[in-house]
Formats: sequence, C-alpha cells, structure tokens
Amino acid sequence: MATDRDILERLLAGNQRHVEALPEDYFADVQESQHPNVVAICCSDSRVAHEGMWGIERPGAVFTPSNIGNQIWDEDDGERVVDGGILYPIHHTGTDVVTVVGHTGCGAITAAYRVAIGEEPPGPKGVDKWIDQLVPVVEEALESGLVDIDADDERTINELVEYNVGYQARSLCEADDVPNDIDVYGFVYDFQGVYGDEPGRAYLVSVDGETDTAAIDDLIPDEYEAARKSLLYDDVEATG
Repeated sequence: MATDRDILERLLAGNQRHVEALPEDYFADVQESQHPNVVAICCSDSRVAHEGMWGIERPGAVFTPSNIGNQIWDEDDGERVVDGGILYPIHHTGTDVVTVVGHTGCGAITAAYRVAIGEEPPGPKGVDKWIDQLVPVVEEALESGLVDIDADDERTINELVEYNVGYQARSLCEADDVPNDIDVYGFVYDFQGVYGDEPGRAYLVSVDGETDTAAIDDLIPDEYEAARKSLLYDDVEATG
C-alpha cells in the first residue's frame, strides 16, 4: 500500500514530467489574463477529467469549478445564490458558454436518493450540506413520472443524474445573475457504458434549459449524432 510520502513523491514526479513536456510558449497567451471559451460546472469526482473529456491540452480554455452533484448554486447567509465559480468567468473574463456536467453512477445523486427514501445522510456536515440541496431535486424527479422508480437502483440513479443536469441547467438559465445571451449546455459524462458502448462520451441532454430531443438533434452535426441520447426522453417521445 502506498504511504503518504509515496503519494507525495508521485505528485512531485508527475509535476516534473509535466514541466519537462510543456512547450516553451505554453503559457504565453495566458500570462496576464484569461478568456476561457466555456465554464464547465462538473461534479467533484476523480473519474471526471475536466479538460480531458473535451480533448483540450492548452491552458485558459475551460474554467473548471466543481462541487458535489454539479450544482449551480451555493448558499450565502441562508440565501441561495449562483456559485461564484460560474459567475466569475461570465462577468469578468468574457465567457459566454456554460456546461453543466453530471456523470453516470454519481455518488452525490445516490446519497440524495437514499435520503429522499428515508435513509440518513452520509456525513460529515460539509458533505451533507450539498446532499441536502439535492434532495428536493431528487424528490421532484421521483414525482415527475419521468424516472422509472420500479427499475433497479442503477437505472433509477442514472435517470436521476440526467434529471439533475437538466434541472441545474434550467435553474442557471432562469437565474437573475446570468445574462440572457449565455448559452447553457447540459451533459452526462458516461464512463460506465450506461448510454452506449463508448465510455468517456459526454451526452448532450439539455440546451438552454430545454430537453426536447428533436431540437437538440437539430443542433448536433451528423458526425456527432452519437452524442445525443437520453435515458429520460427517448422512449417517452418514441411512444408518445
């Protein structure tokens, strides 16, 4: 088993490799300022690589806040406000695109689901704060008729993940602090083969708060059509 000092050495060695691999002008364009193209609010999960999922290898392209459950809000003295990690690039670096990125098998959604059906929150208090904020979203989802509550837990939780992405994206679009001309895209990052057989694909499930699959299809170039899939709406719209 690796000791704390072993891990420290790995970190130092990894950073050394990083330094040695960088081109001489790697930071040239971002020395004095940053103008990221997108702010991506992701779930705090070690399996979700912010820049890696978009194939980005340069600094300054993606502003990357994250929290438990990829939530767009925080609380300030009892008031719910949009997270500053999202607002900063929108208001101060010229960023006009936001992505809300959930992921399959999300532990935060799983915990919120457990609380919603009567179990205790996981603790400690700093974690429970974020889980408590997710519980009403999960309860709304369970009552919506969109989530298959009779399915196995894995299916139910992944449907809840997608519902939460749509909810967070819609909440962001409706927030007073977010200008109307900001584009908001909701994705589910699938590393478990839940949506298909291409682990690592980010599936577009929401555009500017809307989840209409036909409208989303119209936005995606043909070569990327595999990136549009929904656990919640595909079967509903096919049979409706």
